[in-house]
Amino acid sequence: MARCIENNTVEIVPYECPPLENITCTNGKKPVLVYDEHYCCQYYACDCKPFCGWGDPHYITFDGLYYSYQGNCSYILMEEISPKHQLKIYIDNVFCDPTEDVSCPRSIIVSYRSQAIRLINHNLNGAVELEALKNEKHLKLPYSQDDIRIMDSGINLVLEIPPLKVVITFGLVGFSVNLPFQYFGKNTQGHCGTCNNNQADDCMLPGGQLVKSCAVMADYWLAKDISPPSCKIPPVLPTNRPEPEPTGTSCTPNDICGLLKSSVFAACHPFVSPDHFYQGCVFDSCHLSNKAVECTSLQTYAAACAQAGVCIHWRNQTTLCASDCPSNKVYKPCGPAEQPTCEDDPNESTLNFTTEGCFCPDGKKLFNKESGICVDKCGCLDSEGIPREFDEKFEHNCQNCICKESTRTVTCEPKVCPVPPAANCTSPGFVLVNQTNPLDPCCSVYVCQCQSNTCPVYNMNCPVGHIPVVDVPEGKCCLEHTCEPKRVCVHRETEYQPGSSVPGPLCQDCTCTNEVDPKTGLFKIKCEFQQCQEDCELGYEYKEGEANECCGKCVQTHCIFSVNGTNQLLSKGDTWSPPDSKCEQYICVKSGETLTTIRSHIVCPPFEESNCQPDTIQTAADGCCTTCVEKEKACKLLSMKTVVSHKGCQSYEEVEIPYCEGSCNTFTKYSQLAASMQHYCSCCKETRSSRRTVNLYCLNGDVVPHSYIHVEECGCDQTECTKAAGHPSRRRRSLP
Repeated sequence: MARCIENNTVEIVPYECPPLENITCTNGKKPVLVYDEHYCCQYYACDCKPFCGWGDPHYITFDGLYYSYQGNCSYILMEEISPKHQLKIYIDNVFCDPTEDVSCPRSIIVSYRSQAIRLINHNLNGAVELEALKNEKHLKLPYSQDDIRIMDSGINLVLEIPPLKVVITFGLVGFSVNLPFQYFGKNTQGHCGTCNNNQADDCMLPGGQLVKSCAVMADYWLAKDISPPSCKIPPVLPTNRPEPEPTGTSCTPNDICGLLKSSVFAACHPFVSPDHFYQGCVFDSCHLSNKAVECTSLQTYAAACAQAGVCIHWRNQTTLCASDCPSNKVYKPCGPAEQPTCEDDPNESTLNFTTEGCFCPDGKKLFNKESGICVDKCGCLDSEGIPREFDEKFEHNCQNCICKESTRTVTCEPKVCPVPPAANCTSPGFVLVNQTNPLDPCCSVYVCQCQSNTCPVYNMNCPVGHIPVVDVPEGKCCLEHTCEPKRVCVHRETEYQPGSSVPGPLCQDCTCTNEVDPKTGLFKIKCEFQQCQEDCELGYEYKEGEANECCGKCVQTHCIFSVNGTNQLLSKGDTWSPPDSKCEQYICVKSGETLTTIRSHIVCPPFEESNCQPDTIQTAADGCCTTCVEKEKACKLLSMKTVVSHKGCQSYEEVEIPYCEGSCNTFTKYSQLAASMQHYCSCCKETRSSRRTVNLYCLNGDVVPHSYIHVEECGCDQTECTKAAGHPSRRRRSLP
């Protein structure tokens, strides 16, 4: 090494570098070789572990110390103890949910030289809404200016300061700050700690005082210039008294926290311990109602694993933390923070940092950093932002365009259209017009256009059974009138509905059917010969009709009536009485063309058996009334003695001649059948007689035998009432 002694004399003194000594990094990272202050010798040092913040929120310092802090103001995450690079990093915390006393990082502010970059998430409880601001003005990403580069992976914003090898990520679930020991070792303070491989001094207050609790320390690193007035630095410095143990009921964390210590992340366990991340996940599970916050512990641990060279595909193990990428991109847990594009210069260095996010599918790259469009081949972008291949010819906005490789731009010229051919419009209603060609919107064409106001007017009457229909046939312009058949039958200019009777030929029954006549389109009329009904009801007989009649008819031949549920038949003029009621009579009479049954009831005269002559009691012939011959008036055999005379001759003595005398039953009653009075007469007459002979003596002396009737028995016998009954003479004849 060179040493200045005096009089501008420089002495070269040999310098032997001390031997390298292995060290153990408290933050779990591998030691790295760095140069000493003279940039002569190398020694092992521990790079600053990426300072992480996630959840509500949980912190791991540069030296690997874990703590949780619930402040809801703006704080200094990191600043240089001795300003060398003019870098400061702030965090803006707010309550995650108004109903819960836990906070979440809303934005991170990076102050570098004269620039102030804010990375902000506008939605803490839903889909991520990330934005980058420079001096509170929106930045279009990707951004690269004044040694600051900002990229958007779809899940995280990545800010890089290439000269200092600083990489800061910020997203929905948290943030990370990556600083190299080469530029910031032993020269940081704030929430991130001191980056000196000594966790004992990480909880350092402004001014250098150490406290045991980093959660207490964090209150004193308030960013006074950007915090709201309600945020105050505690007025009294903390003591080192031990903090009371936290109280509260125990809870069972969500199963998702167990993934951190499961086989899903097993490949990363030897490189990055999951303990602090599991501890943060359990805290969030027990204190936050928004279960999606638990995903922050897994995502932050996966990011730490990726920086250690272990890529973990973990989101497909849970639906709660599933990724959501646009249709033209795919999710990757370890993709390049600076995605390759068609505009990349192979001579320029790119950010060697991985992050999860939405990337172009394998085999594709971004057309450029601004478009976000993934392409198979590089070329040009047209004015609509559509990628075009080199030498690709296409039509756009009525221009013929080509993507030129030499300029990597699209060059266009106006399209030249051919002269459109004229059309011949002969159909009614069509008019020749010039309009845009539907096959080529850039050119015009003559077409026959329908203008209905030029159509002729038609009047149309339809025949019976048809209805007028107005329609515009395909390819036509004007209305056309047609007559369509109705769903009816037509006979002699009359419509008949289906199922109704239709007048037809003699001896045929015609009906309107539902069957369509293919010739007329109307329903068919179906006729069938009449089927004569020859089965007649009881009391009727089928009689053939006249010659001009199709069928005969049932003619009534008997009266029919029902007695006690039994049908009875009577011919005209017949009388019938029930066997058990002879006084009740039914008679069949004809009234016009109808046979009718007339019912009558006989009322018997008073009957006294004591007034009857013995052996004369009997039932009348009709079986109804009981009659007898009364003792005083009965027909009986009487006898008289008289001289028998005949032709001048007579007997010498009186001869006993019996005769009949007395009353017999006779009555008169109204007959409904005859519609007149009915007479019944009986007379007292001989019922048994014999002939006897007596000698008569004549004046000339002759004796003449004479025969006469000798009545032996008398009785009543029916006789015609109109004839007078003869009585034997009672006159006694005496012989001279």
